[in-house]
Amino acid sequence: MIRLKSYLSAMDEKTKGWKEMYEGRVMVPAGTPGNPTEFPVFYNDATYWSQDISFSLELTNKLSLDRPTVLCMIPVKDLGIETFSTAVADDCYRQWSQCLAGFNEELYNRNKPPEETGWYYAVRLGGEILVRNTAYFEARAPKDYVNAGGNTVIHLTSAQTGEEEMCLCLRFQVQLQGGNKKKAIRLLVDNLPHAAESFLKNFDLVRNKKAAELAEKQKAIREWLVNSEYCAFIANGSILPRDFQTGKSKENAVPFCAPHNEEIEICGIKGMGIKRGVTVFTGGGYSGKSTLLNAISAGIYDHIPGDGRELCITDSRAVSISAEDGRCISSLDISPFLSEIPGESTRNFSTQCASGSTSQAANILEAIDSGARLMLIDEDRSAANFMIKDVMMKKLIGKDPIIPYTERANEIYHSLGISTILIIGGSGEYLPVADTIYLIENFQITEVTGQAKELFTQYVKKTDGTPAIAPADDWRQHRKLMKKGFSPYPLFGKTEKLAVRDIGYIFIGQEKINVNHIYEMNCEEQRTAAGFLIRLLEHRYGESPFTKAVQETIDLASAIDDLYREIEEKGLDMIYSGFFPDCGRFLALPRKIDLLAAIYRMRHTKYENDIKTEHL
Repeated sequence: MIRLKSYLSAMDEKTKGWKEMYEGRVMVPAGTPGNPTEFPVFYNDATYWSQDISFSLELTNKLSLDRPTVLCMIPVKDLGIETFSTAVADDCYRQWSQCLAGFNEELYNRNKPPEETGWYYAVRLGGEILVRNTAYFEARAPKDYVNAGGNTVIHLTSAQTGEEEMCLCLRFQVQLQGGNKKKAIRLLVDNLPHAAESFLKNFDLVRNKKAAELAEKQKAIREWLVNSEYCAFIANGSILPRDFQTGKSKENAVPFCAPHNEEIEICGIKGMGIKRGVTVFTGGGYSGKSTLLNAISAGIYDHIPGDGRELCITDSRAVSISAEDGRCISSLDISPFLSEIPGESTRNFSTQCASGSTSQAANILEAIDSGARLMLIDEDRSAANFMIKDVMMKKLIGKDPIIPYTERANEIYHSLGISTILIIGGSGEYLPVADTIYLIENFQITEVTGQAKELFTQYVKKTDGTPAIAPADDWRQHRKLMKKGFSPYPLFGKTEKLAVRDIGYIFIGQEKINVNHIYEMNCEEQRTAAGFLIRLLEHRYGESPFTKAVQETIDLASAIDDLYREIEEKGLDMIYSGFFPDCGRFLALPRKIDLLAAIYRMRHTKYENDIKTEHL
């Protein structure tokens, strides 16, 4: 940190640009190792060292000159870490955040904003474990020079520096106090090495190993589920209810317990397995139905020890489905659920303002096309006329173009292998299509399939209410995204636009994408990453204002697969650009299926539909 202190000390007293520390201009004297010439050599290096710990400073964006992003790299040998998984990095970051929080307690002044006191910003983590650009492992070359005063360095030979070593990488931000270089020296040069020392001194390796062990157990359960007859598992003792304010498990909540005769054991853990097929959970108001569904939805991600849902494991390709009035739909075949719409083709349907039924149909069909294996549906968030149609309404209406979901649920499973978990409380029309039915009372679950089927049999005898089954259909989509209109540039503009708001919108190019109904994309960091991912896809495959418009199509699924493989190789931070001040610096990788869902909600894109006219 000697060089950094020299840059800060030499700055103007009222500096606001902090240019020197971002550049890190280095001088290598003539006639020294690394510069055998007769003249000094200059280059930029904004990585500063405290012993074997490095701190790299980066300009966050053009409007945040006084809020640098810092990447701290600590050799894993100093921590005793032997497992380099996402869960281990996640636990390290949570421990690191506690060190920064200690400094923030000293800086806090209730009468002044962070811009006047200084502050350390770390990402706020929930209970889920995600691939993030704030905590990961990466090999780093060792320090290859010694300081010779100021910004002068003497380079070492390769024999003196040694080999690359694996490091824990921690990304955070430091809010500097504008025009106060002495405070900047304290925040960067003094506090950061002390934070690293405190982290090393107090690092809880036992806790970290428990996080690694839990991750291995979660992985084993997921692998078991893949080849089993089950799509989800909830361990006995799990705490499912959440505190609305904190998102943490509720105190004094009733621990989960598998229903009688339904308990299974996976990898030494006992709990309830939810079988593939069509499963219905029912019960009265406030019985715990939605809480259960939320826990199943959360199970697509691993969770930290103590979250309460750490052993709630769900097929990672599960998707929560709901009605979404007002969403756009482009060239989608919704005929499996809507046989006709006046003036429209349901085989090639487009709208800028979908109804509840058409939007829910679109959400299901796009999920199927994106590779979903499990759909999670809450009756309360669904379009009633899309989900069911009882006997009396069928007789009253007569011909109805809407084919209810209850008439398709079994076909979706038996033809496509996609299971459904339904939460209901207001209609018995779901019961005959269910393979398994559970009753929830006061968070206690009882299997009542036989009892429910008998009740329905009696109902059929009295009313002749035999459930209808729709004819089998072709579930394949025949549309391809066109390059034209798929662009990060606004209409008639030559400057990119990208902003991500915490209200659940991604603004890119001329698009305003509402991602609030993509329930598994559940944090700001995932939405921010989705914005950058879409931008990168548009740059590589879409339309540019600098080239002639083209009509070619994009193999979107293949393009996303290639991009995710690149991220796995190079790291998530490769998608970030500091050109956009309205985007956060912290990123978390969304699922491919959720990224596709965001792209499908773009209003100015077009699709080429291969369905032949004679079939329309």
